[in-house]
Formats: sequence, structure tokens, C-alpha cells
Amino acid sequence: MLKAMILLLFGLILFSLACGLWFLLRPASEDSSLKLLTSLKVRVLLTVGVLICLVYGFSSGALHSQAPW
Repeated sequence: MLKAMILLLFGLILFSLACGLWFLLRPASEDSSLKLLTSLKVRVLLTVGVLICLVYGFSSGALHSQAPW
């Protein structure tokens, strides 16, 4: 369940990134710059959500690293 949530958040981050690129490439207006800023805010919040999920997953044992070191 936690892995699916992390993947969903990553997908939403990529969608927000694509929306930000769309707003950046459109002709400049006050509305597009506000939408670009909102897209950045959403992306930052989603990234914080991913970090919280990762910290919770590693601390609870639901996630583990398979790195050999």
C-alpha cells in the first residue's frame, strides 16, 4: 500500500511538472504566471509528501534498502 502511494505521488509530481512546463511555454499573462506559481507549490507539497512516506516506510520497516553496503 505504501509503495503504491509513493508511486501515485511521483505520478502526480510528474503531472504537475508537465503542467508547469505548459504554463511556462504559453504566451505570458498574469494568469499563466499565477498558475505556474501554483504548480510549483503543488509540486513542492507533493515532494514533501513523498519524503514523509519514505521516512515513515523506512522507520516502520515497511520499506527496506537492498543495497549491498
